[in-house]
Amino acid sequence: MVSTPPQQKASVARPAGSPAAPLTVAPVRSATVSLDECRGHDSEFAELARKAAERNNVEPRALIVRTLLHLPRVARRDGQIRWRQIETELARCSTELRADQAKVADLLPHANFKLQELLFVRYDGRLAEQIFGHLHYLRSARPGSLNYALVDPRYGQPVSLCSVSPLEWKRVGSQITRQFDVPMSAVWDISRVYSFAVAPPNAISYLLSRVRTAIRQAAPQVELLSTAVDPNLGFTGSSYLAANWHRWMTIKPRPYLYFDRGYMSPRQLRAAFQTTNVAELRATFDNRFEQSQATLLDSMIFCCRTRGETENVPEGLQRRLHR
Repeated sequence: MVSTPPQQKASVARPAGSPAAPLTVAPVRSATVSLDECRGHDSEFAELARKAAERNNVEPRALIVRTLLHLPRVARRDGQIRWRQIETELARCSTELRADQAKVADLLPHANFKLQELLFVRYDGRLAEQIFGHLHYLRSARPGSLNYALVDPRYGQPVSLCSVSPLEWKRVGSQITRQFDVPMSAVWDISRVYSFAVAPPNAISYLLSRVRTAIRQAAPQVELLSTAVDPNLGFTGSSYLAANWHRWMTIKPRPYLYFDRGYMSPRQLRAAFQTTNVAELRATFDNRFEQSQATLLDSMIFCCRTRGETENVPEGLQRRLHR
């Protein structure tokens, strides 16, 4: 045992008769942290990411989400990650995001406006594809989508935007048809959402409310809107709840897949390599292909009827789907 040197005990002078100041000890950060601890908005990881975003002049929320997407690649089976690995991933994602922002620099909004000042518009598909392709954490746009945005009234720059497209997830569509009697052909998906740092509070929920009305006019055959929310990236679905959407089911997760350290969705893997078979990819690409080992959280499926009220499904009645 190491004792405290006497000179340290008496190093702070105080007036005679005053009570001793309480001894404060700075908390010692553990060598590792869990994926679950990193997902919180006020987590130590989030604060570290915000500082990294400020240093690199990138969107803080975009950096947090993009890094959370890549942390499972380096996490252990028990979900623990070393801080040094987190710092490495933050640095890599910051560099990548900074380069991506530069490619769409003319589309980035900089001015702050109140929510009631923003204009709701049908947004140009080519421009939406550039934003989703570079700034969204999936770095891709959904082909054949309708795109909507809240734009600033002065420059017309998008502040929050989303894409809406026919639902392609057959497992979800089949469950909606069986449980709620809505044919899959009448279900459209909020396939992408992106909101810039200058967006005012409640921008996404307001955008979703306006999109619901717009879809009734643009695609009257659509009865239901759906979306998948991934809590592994820190998303909670609060914006959907605020827009009167409800969680109807959950889906068991699959491991995240990575090629050359970059995340690839099953859709992207199939387009690039004509397969999503893990064994085939590993045999072909060896160490260039990886998949996460830690247990991930279920995705949540939120839904909203385009007409009338949306049913609230009690948690006990929500089905857990397998992929």
